[in-house]
Amino acid sequence: MTKSAFTAGPRYSARRARHLAGVLAILLVLFPATALAETEVDDSGTINLIIENDLFGSGTDRHFTHGTKLSYSSREFEVPDENHPVAIVAGLVPFWPQGARARASYAIGQNIYTPEDISAQVPDPDDRPYAGWLYLSSGLTAVSPDARRSDSVVLEIGMVGPASLAEHTQVTWHDTFGFPDPNGWDSQLKNEPGFSLIYEHSREIWQQPLGLGLNADLVPNAGFAIGNVATYLSGGVTLRLGHDLTADLGPPRIRPSLPGSSYLRPVDGFNWYTFGSLGARLVGRNIFLDGNTFSDSPSVDKRYLVGDLQAGLVLQYSDWRFSYTYTIRTEEFYGQDQVNRFGALGLSFRF
Repeated sequence: MTKSAFTAGPRYSARRARHLAGVLAILLVLFPATALAETEVDDSGTINLIIENDLFGSGTDRHFTHGTKLSYSSREFEVPDENHPVAIVAGLVPFWPQGARARASYAIGQNIYTPEDISAQVPDPDDRPYAGWLYLSSGLTAVSPDARRSDSVVLEIGMVGPASLAEHTQVTWHDTFGFPDPNGWDSQLKNEPGFSLIYEHSREIWQQPLGLGLNADLVPNAGFAIGNVATYLSGGVTLRLGHDLTADLGPPRIRPSLPGSSYLRPVDGFNWYTFGSLGARLVGRNIFLDGNTFSDSPSVDKRYLVGDLQAGLVLQYSDWRFSYTYTIRTEEFYGQDQVNRFGALGLSFRF
């Protein structure tokens, strides 16, 4: 099906933004802080490479079929005096924790979306359209002195449509490895500049030594995004079990997803933990399902509630971190006949 030009309505108004912020504030009140000893300032940055693909999960080639993201998180530093640009930005964030340390983050990424049948020259109008998203992002993360709370504000800007180079990436990938040719890219979404302003909060509310060098903790999260690419309200919780759980609050991922830590704190020698997560999003806008904002394009009727069930393993040795996450995502649009399954591989280096 196609859609007419998008007309901005209440969901994109300032009133809706205030409603999202109000709901988020209520969620945060429900997550009381855990009193822990203050950690030393971390003077090292972290670089992350994340690759997500349905080949790593279900072996299929459909829907969210591939994502790549390269990011950098700066060293941790105390927030300067009130006249410094970082302090000014911090003052605009209503949930910035008292005494927080700051980290700047930068990333480049690409996401690829296809229908289930990529062999068809004319894609099924009831399946999600071909689409790509090539973006840059910049953000600021506040880490509490005890390192058990993280608040991030991130701006993603980029291009949807042929300018995303998603067709070139997928065709090249498939030619290189002998996968079937995707034949329907001529019907992809049109070129459109896009942005999403994202807020993410994670906080450890419980931790418990279990003996034999094992520890467990519980890390709820909440957040929202506003923009023509994505508008949603999110929440979830992660349960972790492992050796030392102080290095991060979960592995980094490609949005939309449960939030993780793009930074990596030091540990002695080898470290590991396993985790399970449950999250949900109330979706107001998803350009990859709703279609282009200001022009006619393929689209489908999206579901407003989407859930993610995740499980994975994180291995760390000194300044290196490797992670694998398996995700089951509920149906995102009406007519989708089964859930999506995909995997994420992450490699981080602290320097």
